[in-house]
Amino acid sequence: MHALQFDPDCRRCPRLADFLDTVRARHPGYHCRPVPPFGSARPQLLIVGLAPGLHGANATGRPFTGDHAGILLYATLHEFGFSNRPESTAADDGLRLKRCRITNAVKCLPPANKPTGGEIRACNPFLAAELAALPRRAVILALGRIAHEAVLRALALKIRDWPFVHGAFAELPTGRFLASSYHCSRYNTQTKRLTPAMFRAVFRRIRKHIDG
Repeated sequence: MHALQFDPDCRRCPRLADFLDTVRARHPGYHCRPVPPFGSARPQLLIVGLAPGLHGANATGRPFTGDHAGILLYATLHEFGFSNRPESTAADDGLRLKRCRITNAVKCLPPANKPTGGEIRACNPFLAAELAALPRRAVILALGRIAHEAVLRALALKIRDWPFVHGAFAELPTGRFLASSYHCSRYNTQTKRLTPAMFRAVFRRIRKHIDG
């Protein structure tokens, strides 16, 4: 997989670029650009989400900041020692990640929070570059099936050999480890598909591995 460094001016996907232009006109104070990864340059934990939320990362310019999905994520990161604060409210709020980095499989806001398969593939080289920079034994936490499959595609691994299962933790041929969890979206947390206890169990396994 050819890798590309993050491009803050990327307009590879016409539908996403046009949608960002429309949203920027409605919300001129929003970030409305590709959202960069956030956190440590050489993380031992890379968290991969799906895409920025309209009034969350697309507004603030920081992954999982300003939307419901970030509530459980940042609280859990703080609980397990990966951040200095339990809440992420703005890009300049002083929150720092420790040994951790957060990114998305798709860097731009998609309409209705649903990127197309072509858009996921177009953004995949950026994810490939992030994965290639990880140290050996680093953990990649994929939030949701789409992020999980995007990680495998970026690593040129067959999806059928590594099916998405919540709570799975496996060593990859690259020497890194892939952990998977249901996405911490509002729908999943409100329906109890993903509970705080379930999410903490995933992070407990990750923390044990990193400290091991």
